[in-house]
Amino acid sequence: MTSEAQILGKTVPSYRMALENEILVWHKFKEALNTQDQEAFEALMDASRNYCMAASNATRPVVFEAMAMSILLYQQKRIERLEKELISFREQKAQASDS
Repeated sequence: MTSEAQILGKTVPSYRMALENEILVWHKFKEALNTQDQEAFEALMDASRNYCMAASNATRPVVFEAMAMSILLYQQKRIERLEKELISFREQKAQASDS
């Protein structure tokens, strides 16, 4: 039986397929984590899925490199959002104490 990839002449799986395979490789690691850490792990895997299109355009030979960059980007965006919220909170607190 031939796969669709063989029919189309592709020899390399799509990035999404390669990413899902990489995530599966980390399954035993995930299973060794406690429940809270497993949830955090899944959030990171979802983050890597969210940037799948950009990562596939990076055309890196090692899937984990693009996966890690996707996770780093996700984390950076969260940090920046939290910093903005903290600044806003501090400004509101300062204004309340001035009143």
